[in-house]
Amino acid sequence: MSHTFSRAIARTPASTFAAGLTNAALGAPDPAAVFTQHRAYCACLEKAGVAVTLLDADDAFPDSTFVEDAAIVVRGRAIVTRPGAPSRLGETAAVRSALSAHLGDLASIEPPGTLDGGDVCETDGGVCVGISHRTNRSGAEQLATWLKRAGTGTTFVDIRDLDAILHLKSGMSYLGDGIFVVDPALRSRLPLDGADVVLPLAGEAYGANCIRVNDVVLVASRHPHLQAQLEGRGLRCVALEMSEFQKMDGGLSCLSIRF
Repeated sequence: MSHTFSRAIARTPASTFAAGLTNAALGAPDPAAVFTQHRAYCACLEKAGVAVTLLDADDAFPDSTFVEDAAIVVRGRAIVTRPGAPSRLGETAAVRSALSAHLGDLASIEPPGTLDGGDVCETDGGVCVGISHRTNRSGAEQLATWLKRAGTGTTFVDIRDLDAILHLKSGMSYLGDGIFVVDPALRSRLPLDGADVVLPLAGEAYGANCIRVNDVVLVASRHPHLQAQLEGRGLRCVALEMSEFQKMDGGLSCLSIRF
């Protein structure tokens, strides 16, 4: 896969953000800090050479700033998802409109399938799809069929019994050059023989959700050991404060669709 991106879609957090879905039990997010952290994230994408389309906030959908769950772009083709949480089903319309301006005809996940973009991790060898509490087997199989038409294979990873990992990408990232970052709780479920697998130390599992954007890797701040491991592999890291999004079960990949 390529980690070279020229565009991204992001969405301003809703004023209702604190009413969103979460199992994190880390307290309520601070509204001012939410917007400060989101602006810093978008600015970092732009500094990396990415043109960001920033969608307006929609207070009817508290979770809608986690725009990644609404669509998936793989090798220049896009598919609009069908989020697994009923309260999020209306989030896809604005994302579909924004993507169609750049990618033309878009495919869709259809009922009874559910699929969150956070459960989809593209690698050089194909795509890993998490079967989770948000992505069901029908949604995963629909995605696999769509990917197969473009010659891309799919590996299913069942994470329904891992309560600490909401989405597959909550626990894994692919950074190119054969480098994966994987939550130790997930390692045995992934077919990564021969890969360079970075396992975060205790207390740094949240950092497994990181993203490579052109020549930089964005990592959550306050994960010094993980950052050191990545920099030791020649990757240039930029640490971003994500505390308020972590409170709502969100991570770095969740906040944009990059293509």
